[in-house]
Amino acid sequence: MSLRERLAGSDDERALPAVPEVANHAYQELKKTMHQMILDRIDLERLKRLTPEQFKHELALLIARIIEEERIVLNQTERHNLVLDIQHEMLGFGPLEPLLTDPSVSDILVNTASKVYVERKGRLELTDVTFHDNAHLMKIIEKIVSRVGRRVDESSPMVDARLPDGSRVNAIIPPLAVDGPLLSIRRFGANPLTVQDLLDLKSLTPPMIKVLEALGVAKVNILISGGTGSGKTTLLNLLSGFIPGNERIVTIEDAAELQLRQPHVVRLETRPANIEGKGEVTQRQLVKNALRMRPDRIILGEVRGAEALDMLQAMNTGHEGSLATIHSNTPRDALSRLENMVSMSGVNLTTRGIRQQICSAITVVLQVSRLTDGCRKLVSMQEITGMEGEIISSQEIFRFEQTGVDGDGKVQGHFCASGVRPRFADRLKMFGVPLPEDTFDPDRIF
Repeated sequence: MSLRERLAGSDDERALPAVPEVANHAYQELKKTMHQMILDRIDLERLKRLTPEQFKHELALLIARIIEEERIVLNQTERHNLVLDIQHEMLGFGPLEPLLTDPSVSDILVNTASKVYVERKGRLELTDVTFHDNAHLMKIIEKIVSRVGRRVDESSPMVDARLPDGSRVNAIIPPLAVDGPLLSIRRFGANPLTVQDLLDLKSLTPPMIKVLEALGVAKVNILISGGTGSGKTTLLNLLSGFIPGNERIVTIEDAAELQLRQPHVVRLETRPANIEGKGEVTQRQLVKNALRMRPDRIILGEVRGAEALDMLQAMNTGHEGSLATIHSNTPRDALSRLENMVSMSGVNLTTRGIRQQICSAITVVLQVSRLTDGCRKLVSMQEITGMEGEIISSQEIFRFEQTGVDGDGKVQGHFCASGVRPRFADRLKMFGVPLPEDTFDPDRIF
């Protein structure tokens, strides 16, 4: 049976109305069959020597030849789309390629082969992108994770990886995923957001930028707190841009995604255990190793376990100006979580001893949040001031006050200073970055 006959079906099937689902299924079948025929005919060794443009031209000629041989009726637009889709299958990540090149997409969420959601401007929406079946989706997942030396199979059904542009990838497959493979991609633009971008998005204010820049120059230890998708990594990239270019920076992450522009950056990445359960390298091991690499500053992508103690000790022993992020909904919760993580390290410290380590290591806690309308803001900047008895004391420097929601669901509110002059202001002056007197004026509303 020819390709045309396999795709056409019986007379009864051809009499059915051309609803979108049927048309999409027919196109998926055509693409799958055409892809296999091309693989049977093409010289893969020669393919490696061609540029993408040369390959696309050769592919178009081959598809045109197959269409004529099999007498398949396609218009010019359909032929162009078919060439593009098969090129994505062979050189890229299949149906995900158009979404990965769309700058407005910040998250791609694949819920099995038939449903693909994206996030645009903080809102989720269903797309018309589909995979042929779950086996097709599995091939794309395996292609993604194999490029960074990771694996995913029944014995290791969860995996974290990254795309070539630094976008974060998480995949989970059966038997843990009941209905089929699940894929989540947190997009990162080719160019990280700049100070002006964040000002245009009203994520923070000019006085806050001045303070953050001064903190970076004055080597102040900062902890960034926030929920999932709140913009912690974006803010971390912004803060790292204020570090002088003559300092040696060591970054430690589960999946390398930071986009630092300094000339002297050393990037470290954790490694999961192999199929025998051996070879795992944890963040704590990397933090300990980083201390032997003569870093000026250490940037920890996310604190999530026993490495919290080593991070605090590094901040306390000459690696000032280090940065880290933590999952938490408030600055106070961030300190509590950090305390719990230090207790996981197995070191016999009292609660007061742990809290003293925290308040002597960390000077500023930045709380970022994604609001109900999808916008992300730096909602609180707090300074750790010391201990009052058994409690870590702090004071708020800046905050975002939400006043309501308009008819379109847009959050209304303003930024303002608390009026408190922070204790770190003297340190900033010592490093030659004094702040204007009106920086902390509570009457200035943004």
